[in-house]
Amino acid sequence: MAGELNFFATASKGLEPLLAEELETLQAQDVRQVRGGVRFNGSLETAYRVCLWSRLAGRVLLPVVEAPVTDSESLYRAVAAFAWEEHFDVSNTFAVDCNLASSQLTHSRYAALKTKDAVVDRFRDHCGVRPDVVVDQPDWRLNVWILKDVLTLSLDLSGDSLHRRGYRTQGGKAPLKEHLAAALLLRAGWPQKAAVGAPLVDPMCGSGTLVLEAALMAGDCAPGLKRDYMGFLHWRQHDADLWNRLRDEAVQRREQGLQTVPRLVGYDQDPSAIKNAWDNAANAGLQDKVHFERRELSSFGDEPISEQPGLIITNPPYGERLGEVEDLMGLYQLLGQRVREHFLHWQLSVFTSGNQFGHQLEMRARKKHQFFNGALKCQLLHFDVEPQHFYRETVSLPHGLAEVEELSDGAEMFVNRLRKNLKKLRRWAKRQHVTCYRVYDADLPDYAVAIDLYEGAAHVQEYQAPSTVDTRQARRRLREIITVLPDELGIAADQVYVKTRKRQRGSEQYERQAEQGSFFEISEGGNWFLVNLSDYLDTGLFLDHRQTRELIRSLTQGKHFLNLFAYTASVSVYAADGGARSTTSVDMSTTYTEWARKNLKINGFDGPQHQVIRADCLKWVKECQEKYDVIFLDPPTFSNSKKMAGNFDIQRDHVDLIYAVADLLTPGGVLIFSNNLRNFKMDRDQLADLVIEDITRQTIPEDYSRRRNIHNCWKIEWR
Repeated sequence: MAGELNFFATASKGLEPLLAEELETLQAQDVRQVRGGVRFNGSLETAYRVCLWSRLAGRVLLPVVEAPVTDSESLYRAVAAFAWEEHFDVSNTFAVDCNLASSQLTHSRYAALKTKDAVVDRFRDHCGVRPDVVVDQPDWRLNVWILKDVLTLSLDLSGDSLHRRGYRTQGGKAPLKEHLAAALLLRAGWPQKAAVGAPLVDPMCGSGTLVLEAALMAGDCAPGLKRDYMGFLHWRQHDADLWNRLRDEAVQRREQGLQTVPRLVGYDQDPSAIKNAWDNAANAGLQDKVHFERRELSSFGDEPISEQPGLIITNPPYGERLGEVEDLMGLYQLLGQRVREHFLHWQLSVFTSGNQFGHQLEMRARKKHQFFNGALKCQLLHFDVEPQHFYRETVSLPHGLAEVEELSDGAEMFVNRLRKNLKKLRRWAKRQHVTCYRVYDADLPDYAVAIDLYEGAAHVQEYQAPSTVDTRQARRRLREIITVLPDELGIAADQVYVKTRKRQRGSEQYERQAEQGSFFEISEGGNWFLVNLSDYLDTGLFLDHRQTRELIRSLTQGKHFLNLFAYTASVSVYAADGGARSTTSVDMSTTYTEWARKNLKINGFDGPQHQVIRADCLKWVKECQEKYDVIFLDPPTFSNSKKMAGNFDIQRDHVDLIYAVADLLTPGGVLIFSNNLRNFKMDRDQLADLVIEDITRQTIPEDYSRRRNIHNCWKIEWR
């Protein structure tokens, strides 16, 4: 197959930027990073080089058919129309992979079955016999991707995920996939360190993946060289001479590169893990270039590894493997202690699944990179092992409160109630894949706080106590709460953030409360959002609107969406994820519009069709000339911001506001209106031209079932 072709290289979430950079080094042209992978152009030689040399790609796909499909029959016709017999022999086995998104076809297995039937029937009609289907390592593999009723049909040139290098025998209890290990090494700067002969050590190496991938990089070894299976090997347009030439070139580069590999060492306390590591090294042909040894972490550094400082990189056990959080904390403390004592001037990079563990190393991280290990969000922390970066005293706590030495009877009651809530909510959260949720909301009047769990951190909002409550007693109760929360929630003490929620006026709720700048990403509904638990009264994500965001996502496919008083645009992210043709987010705050742009960008929605506008919403609505299919309106209860022409009161002004916003709807459009004024009364008589449905109950999530008046919500349409 001559000429320039279009290809798509799949990537695990978070690896797309690195893969794009790698593809450019492999002579790929017009490299375009998209969600789930990277598009690129090139010759057949380019594709072969990627299959042979990519350390980060999952699969390399060659699209051959693109067609609209709305049902199983149109899918069948599109597949059957392609001349498969010109690409593969009827004696070749094949398999079909299928993924769907925003498609009228809703069952991927059924779509894969229809695709298989179309291929088989095509061969039977043109060759008289049908090919066989083999799931594991078929002679060729077909990839079906249907997005918004558009089919992209591709040949899987790799045939299997490229992370399978061919050297792994057993992976151990929680193996790190090879392409993720390579990405961690790239982010840690290993190629640059290897080029100057710096050593590398993994003190908890497991089956040795990090060490072996480091050896392949340092030795200029093509990661696909040991693979005896590729999807293009039975393709009729396969250029065997070209492939053999590229493999011969890779063999020569490997032989030369392995002569200058620096010292590479892996330790682990588990003897079976060390055996697996040695077996993997032998399979990779690297047994003479690496060293694995059983060693307890407590003796790490007792024997010198190299006089030249190098890289320590490791993937410590996760909580599921180690058991109790306390044990895992101790493991990190021990790692930090051994590194500080024995590896001065080295670099330490630690891959961890929780925000709470990094501080246990007692060093300040120089940089962090976000990754995913499967569905689990993780981070790679980088430390320079230098005395000026060591913590010389206990890490300061963001709330500045001292713990109590002894709990009162009331505090024991609080603990019991919190445990009861957690027992119920953790099961619910796991079923619903919810990672941020409310675990306590003033269930006991004396302990009047709301506690929200944000993955590895807690956000505690103290409700302002009435004047009849002794302030010293209220302070004591708050100290009791922050004393017990780390153990009860399984988080670090420095990940408990406390604020006092009092009656707000004007724009006070949006004003900065602190200057820590502690932003981090959390996941919700398959999307990612920046939250800040320290600097503002609210965190950047209203957890009580989780169901409302899901509702918006279900309404916006192919629609133009408007988000008024958009805050950090989390609802706009859901709308974009739901397939909205465009989103427009309007808010008066410079801080929150910038935050909104970042939320959209980290989810891949930063194109021109996703606008963020800083403006007074009340004025903007009156001047707007556009029409929208779906609008979300969530105004403040009251505002007298200096940026506004006047003041705003939701109870007084809601009729005029709703009519003004409803005028921006297209025929048949929908307005979702919400506010959090607990005694709000909708003036239905003044809004008689509109169909108003109270949907408050269905938008209150399970974790807010104890406070069902947290917000009001209506679905509004023109009659």
